[in-house]
Amino acid sequence: MQLSVVVITLNEEKNIERCLKAVQGIADEIILVDSLSTDNTLKLAEPYVTRVVSQEFLGYVAQRNFATDQATHDWILMLDADEVVSEDLSKNILQIKSQPHHQVYELGRLTNYCGKWIKHSGWYPDKKIRLYNRTKGKWVGELVHEHWEANTLSESIGSVKGHLLHYTFNTIDEHIRQIHKFTELSAISAAKKGKTCSLFKIWFGPKWYFISRYIFKLGFLDGYYGYLVCKLSAYAQLIKYSKIRAYSKKK
Repeated sequence: MQLSVVVITLNEEKNIERCLKAVQGIADEIILVDSLSTDNTLKLAEPYVTRVVSQEFLGYVAQRNFATDQATHDWILMLDADEVVSEDLSKNILQIKSQPHHQVYELGRLTNYCGKWIKHSGWYPDKKIRLYNRTKGKWVGELVHEHWEANTLSESIGSVKGHLLHYTFNTIDEHIRQIHKFTELSAISAAKKGKTCSLFKIWFGPKWYFISRYIFKLGFLDGYYGYLVCKLSAYAQLIKYSKIRAYSKKK
């Protein structure tokens, strides 16, 4: 099979070269779908990509479906600019290219948070479908948390050994900014569906979220940054639930 690597970008000059260099040995073409970057993303990407498509951001689901459609080949490896295919993952993708046994594959993401690899805390293993035959499904979801969905429930999903390295937040401030962005989108989506949150859920939900990830999912083994990941993720639940309650009252 031939493989199109598709990368979605918006002002990713800090990440883009690292992402593109890692897929040179597995890609038959590399398509960059850029949401009108104003930094050096396109200049840095130019030596590595087959084609650049400029498209104003359509939303997480629509942008991924649009990006998928830009590829020449049916087999797609969909990446964000802050993701890097590890050497082990690259070798295993090459094996799949020679003889795929499934039409859809999930990859295990390992996240780097402020320089620390997070191996517990509910963040690992973070399985994501990113390698797929585009004729077998599409991207679906709400305003956030999009995912690839096969056309039929009987479609088997393979798993590729090796890590998709996710270089997420470099600073705590970046994490907090994303929390406010994503909780806003999630709350708007929930309120439009008529959902609300009780005071008990707002009070208890974040507490249980922290306990479940820090204790039961062994977040304490990730040290100081494991604590931050669990604590800020619980904080995100508090903000999301509070916004849902507020927006539901506004109709």
